[in-house]
Amino acid sequence: MKSVTINLNMAETVKKFVNIAARYDYDMTLKSGRYVVNAKSILGIFSLDLGEPVVLEIASDDCDDLLAALAPFIA
Repeated sequence: MKSVTINLNMAETVKKFVNIAARYDYDMTLKSGRYVVNAKSILGIFSLDLGEPVVLEIASDDCDDLLAALAPFIA
């Protein structure tokens, strides 16, 4: 499992993030405080406090392709 901190501070940024995440078969979650949502769910992401960076957890250790695609969002 890999974890990275990402910034999703604007609605357009969330839309781009979900479009990229949806292309990959990895199980992904976003955590903000005690809340955990599916990283491929745009509605779930908007339920988080996006004023602060959130933690993306990917249920794979071999996900360098995904991390490369998400590089613009990584804090």
